[in-house]
Amino acid sequence: PPGHGASWHEGDRAEGPSAPPGNAHAHPAQMRHIQKNQTFAVPDGVTVDIKARVVTVKGPRGTLVKSFKHCPVDIYKVDDKTIKVEKWFGNPRECATIRTSCSHVKNMITGVTKGFEYKMRFVYAHFPINVAIVDKDTVVEIRNFLGEKIVRRIKCHEGVTVKRSTDVKDEIVLTGNDVEKVSLSAALINQACHVKHKDIRKFLDGIYISERGVIGGPDYS
Repeated sequence: PPGHGASWHEGDRAEGPSAPPGNAHAHPAQMRHIQKNQTFAVPDGVTVDIKARVVTVKGPRGTLVKSFKHCPVDIYKVDDKTIKVEKWFGNPRECATIRTSCSHVKNMITGVTKGFEYKMRFVYAHFPINVAIVDKDTVVEIRNFLGEKIVRRIKCHEGVTVKRSTDVKDEIVLTGNDVEKVSLSAALINQACHVKHKDIRKFLDGIYISERGVIGGPDYS
């Protein structure tokens, strides 16, 4: 602290021989990594084609295509069974996209080999929720939500199908190859049944995701 009678401002703390030049409160420059990379294997029965950061994955269940042009990384095939994602002279934020890109491609591989499955349950206290699946299992129509007469109609994303569960009451199952489209379709159904103008601690009615994972497999969340 300053001596008797002296006064100083908050910015004076940074003064002295060890003070950084310029703005004393500026963030230090981020250290850049010379090179960082991650590799992963491609399973049997799956082919991956990469051209200008557009990845095409083909498998037993179909084909998925995703563009990574927005990611500041290099994606290429080391050989037919190995994919490499690398970044040269990247800061920590840019290097974080390496694992993200790998996870996206791995989800594409899982989608064309096993497929993704989301299960949703109906929750109601008094008015039973009536759900009809129409247009070749691609459109969900919700009736009698909180006793309302309006029909909520939700069209699923391309490649996503909806079916009623055969063994569980008040449950629907969404399946598809693209995990993003399956999860977005589930979100659209959930958001269509939000309770408005009531205490949501008391009115818990709605359609909620109960399980998610690969088709016929364990929960992956």
